[in-house]
Amino acid sequence: MSAASISIRVFREADTEAVLALWLQAFPEYNDTTRPHRNPRLSIANKLGTQPELFFVAVRDDDGDDAAIVGTAMAGYDGHRGWLYSLAVAHEARRLGIGTRLVRHAESALAAMGCLKLNLQVLSDKPEVIAFYDALGYRTDAVVSLGKRLSVQEPAAVA
Repeated sequence: MSAASISIRVFREADTEAVLALWLQAFPEYNDTTRPHRNPRLSIANKLGTQPELFFVAVRDDDGDDAAIVGTAMAGYDGHRGWLYSLAVAHEARRLGIGTRLVRHAESALAAMGCLKLNLQVLSDKPEVIAFYDALGYRTDAVVSLGKRLSVQEPAAVA
């Protein structure tokens, strides 16, 4: 496999199981049942409800109709700032430029929407991931990332 034999396209619902398998390999935290906010099925469902055109998969071109998914990237844009999420590349496909192509593809899609700044977050215990983004021109912003987990609200009953 080479980067030349890879194409990037928008996610299709039929890709769900392959993407889940890739994410469970790439993101060990998805296997941690004490972190319910790390629900990959919910992540996919939510993305399909919000800017699904910014959910990309990298597929091997040489596999015909059953093209294997070897990478993913999700992006979002709120009109002020863009975000990059869930960049994953299968272990056997790493170091072939696929991650770089996915990032550049997402950057282009966001720039076409008028996005001028792209943010992403990396867990601090992943120096190899930080080095990857550094090589692509991303720099640490002098900010503190804050977060708050919200409980899921049940929809109000219609009387």
